[in-house]
Amino acid sequence: MALKDLLVYVDQTEGADLRLRLAADLASRHGSRLIALFVWEWNAAQLEERSKAEIGLVSAEGIDGLHRHVEASISGTAGRLRSTLDTLGRERGLTTEWRSVDGPAATVVAQHARYADLCILGRGGAEDNSVDYTFSEELLFVTGRPVLFIPSVPLGKTLGRHIVVAWNSSRPAARAVNDAMPLIEQTERTTVLTVNPEVFINRRGALSADRMVEHLRRHGASVDMVRLDQVPARAIANALQAKAHDIGADLLVAGAFGHPRLWEKLLGGVTRDLLDRMNLPIFMSH
Repeated sequence: MALKDLLVYVDQTEGADLRLRLAADLASRHGSRLIALFVWEWNAAQLEERSKAEIGLVSAEGIDGLHRHVEASISGTAGRLRSTLDTLGRERGLTTEWRSVDGPAATVVAQHARYADLCILGRGGAEDNSVDYTFSEELLFVTGRPVLFIPSVPLGKTLGRHIVVAWNSSRPAARAVNDAMPLIEQTERTTVLTVNPEVFINRRGALSADRMVEHLRRHGASVDMVRLDQVPARAIANALQAKAHDIGADLLVAGAFGHPRLWEKLLGGVTRDLLDRMNLPIFMSH
């Protein structure tokens, strides 16, 4: 399946421009339509400022002035991002679409993501989330679509040219590989990375990771394999990302372990560590 529609969520954070540019790089190589979604809502800092003003018995005129200032700031950010999208579209010959809608983002983004092949967003996001998951983590469970997280730290200028597949023969890992197949088929290089493979081979009767290498090669991918042994459980997330950086990868594909129901707000240890310590883009499915 080709990636026809890429949705990138852009907001008032500094990482929004980076997400937009990386999404454009991906869209240009896949011939995808690039949709930038901006949700018009106050962020946490702006809401706190208003709350302090109200508690401090600021006059109605003062509250109105604050409201106008924040709305102007949001409008300016939206205008700048839309201009960036238009420029990227012209430079790369992309079909683009700008969507500016009212919040709350926690609901709006999930709805729009269901009508795209891939949703690209930052690690955090809107403040309207449960006590256990961030907004971006919840999208793993509610969209029915794969999610590509972009960290806010400075990165390279490409996305998905060298993909590392974190493979442990689990259902989430298999789902992630399947959902990422359009990316894998078009990438320049894929590396299957296994950590402590004897553990899941012995416990689950899993097949060797060599079988996954063979499978991906039948999809036309240029594939190699790296194996890491005797990695402590708490260090697996760091080991995955460190090795991905060492070999020059710009995207990590990993299955998301967790439970979507309200009374089971739990993420698997490696999944939580990957997201908490994210320092390169991570593609996840659930």
